[in-house]
Amino acid sequence: MTRFRDVLKNKNFLFLWLGQVISNFGDRLNQMALVALVYQRNPGSEIALAKLISFTIIPVFIIGPIAGAWVDRLNRRNIMIISDILRGVLVLSIPLFIKFNQILPVYLVIFVIFSISRFFIPSKMAIIPEIVSKEKLLIANTLADATHTIGNVVGLVVAGIIVNIACVGAIGGFYIDSLTFFISAALIALMAQREFIRDVRNDLEATRRAIGNSFRRSIAGEIKEGFSYIAKYSNMRFVVYVFFLLMAGLGTISCVIIVFIQRAFGTSTRDLGFLGMFLVGGLLAGAILYGKLGQNIERHRAIHLSFITTGIFIILFALFVSRYPNLLLAGVIMALLGVSVSPIMVSTNTLTHETIPEEVRGRIFSSLESVIHLAFLVFMFIAAYAAKFVDRFWILIAAGTIFGLCGLIGAVSEKERAT
Repeated sequence: MTRFRDVLKNKNFLFLWLGQVISNFGDRLNQMALVALVYQRNPGSEIALAKLISFTIIPVFIIGPIAGAWVDRLNRRNIMIISDILRGVLVLSIPLFIKFNQILPVYLVIFVIFSISRFFIPSKMAIIPEIVSKEKLLIANTLADATHTIGNVVGLVVAGIIVNIACVGAIGGFYIDSLTFFISAALIALMAQREFIRDVRNDLEATRRAIGNSFRRSIAGEIKEGFSYIAKYSNMRFVVYVFFLLMAGLGTISCVIIVFIQRAFGTSTRDLGFLGMFLVGGLLAGAILYGKLGQNIERHRAIHLSFITTGIFIILFALFVSRYPNLLLAGVIMALLGVSVSPIMVSTNTLTHETIPEEVRGRIFSSLESVIHLAFLVFMFIAAYAAKFVDRFWILIAAGTIFGLCGLIGAVSEKERAT
C-alpha cells in the first residue's frame, strides 16, 4: 500500500508540496492582514469588508475562462513560478500604497493578485498527474488536500495572532506574505521538468490563441451552455438550488459575522483566527464522519437535515456570543457549524458526479461556480447595507432561521413524495 512517505520521496512532488504548505500559510496571513486593514480604517464597517471581498471574487467571472484556456496550452510549472513571483511583488507594493494613504490602488492590486491566482490554482491541480505516477495519484491528492486543510486550521490561528501583534500589524503581515510567495516560487523552480526558458515564440502564439478562444467563448455563453445541460436533470436543478441557498446564506453572514466577532471579543484578527480554526476543523471532521457514516443516508435527506442543523448552530452562535462572549464556547459552536455544513458540500458534489456525463462536467462546474459566486456577492452586499439599519445579531438570527426553515420544508416535501 502506498504511504505518504512513499509519495514524498518523489522530489518533484516534495518541492511542490512544501511550496504549497508555505504559500497556504501566506494566504491566511494575507487574509488576516486585509481584515486588519479594514478594521483599522473602517472599524465595524460591513460595506468596507464587502467591497474588499468582492475584489477577490470578481476575477472568477472575468479571468476564469481566460486562465483555463491558457493553462491547458502552456508549461504549468512556468505559470506557477511566474504567478508566485508576480504575486509576491504585488503584495510588497501594498504597504507602499497604505503609507501614502492610497486605498483604491490597494483594491486594484488585490484584484490583480486574485486574477493571477486563477492561473496558479488550475496549474497546481493539473501538474500533479504529470509528476506523480498513476498508482500514487490518490495518496498524493489526499496528502495535498489534508495538508491544505490542516494548514488552514493552523494558519488561521497563527496569522490571526501575528497580525494582531502591535509591532507587526497588517503591514508586517503583507511583508511576510510576500516572502512566502518568493519561497514557493523557489521551491517550484527546483522541480526537475523542462527548461524554464523554452521556445518563446511557441508560448506567445499559444497564449494568443488561448486568449482569443477565451474571449470568443464569453462568460455568458459558458453559463448558458452549462445550464442547458443542468435543465435536463432534476438532480442538477436541485444542486443549483442547494448551492444558491448555501452561498446566499454564507454571503449574508460573511461580513456581518466578522464584525460581530470583532465587536464581541474586542480584537481585529486574533479571536477571528481562533474561531476560523474551529470552523475549518469542523468542516474536515464533518467530511470524514459523513464519508464513513453517511453512505446509507439518501443524498437529498442528508442535505435537508444539514440545512436544519446549520441554521440551529448559526442561531446558537449569535445567541451565546451576544449574551455570553466566551471564546471556547463560541469555538465549539463554530466547529459544530462546520460539521453541519460539510454534508451539504459532499452530497451536492457527489450528486453532480453521479448525474452528469463526464464529457460535460467542466461546463457544468463552470456554471455552478458562477452561481455560487454570484449568490455570494449579491447577498453579501445586501447584508452589508442592511447592517446599517438592522442589528447584526438579528441578521445572523434571520439567516439561521431561513436555513432551518428551508431544510425543514425540504425534508417534509421529500417525506411526502416518498409516501
